[in-house]
Amino acid sequence: MEITGFLTLVVPFIIVFYLAVILFIHAPRQVLQASLLGGLVMALINMLGDLVAYYFHWWHYSLNGLILHLPIPFYITPFLIYGSLGYLLIWRFWRASTASTMPGPSQRRDKHWLALLFLIGIPLFGIVRDLSGWLTNSAYSVPDSWLAWPLDAVLWVVMFYAGYALFRRLAPPREAFEQKSVGA
Repeated sequence: MEITGFLTLVVPFIIVFYLAVILFIHAPRQVLQASLLGGLVMALINMLGDLVAYYFHWWHYSLNGLILHLPIPFYITPFLIYGSLGYLLIWRFWRASTASTMPGPSQRRDKHWLALLFLIGIPLFGIVRDLSGWLTNSAYSVPDSWLAWPLDAVLWVVMFYAGYALFRRLAPPREAFEQKSVGA
């Protein structure tokens, strides 16, 4: 699938999926804006990393229709899914407890482990996805150097946690919203 096919077939699905999940998370506007800014930072760092990788001959994209040697529509996935949606899910499950349906002394189950899974799993998934694509020759990017894999791993860690740091700085903790709803 080339860039125009991705733009016409995949991007609308990504946007609809993102909006559907946002509908069910019920994040306040302040948190949603912070997640979008964090996702934007992640996508911009990804673009910058890919551009630097192209000029230093670490890896390149083998597609038609590249703009500045970059597949610009591809960056909507790190922006909305890996970035914004990932940060919202981490925010939603960070120190969050939900009422258990099972009776007994333990009426609350801790969901913090799910937030930690997203916090560690999203960058690991990106690293493993890129490496497996390069090893099986099924990725749109082509490694040009032996430095491609370690630098891609560093890029994933830097871009994800830079976006997350901005998100954490701008978004109020979930506990603040839970206290407002209980006090109201």
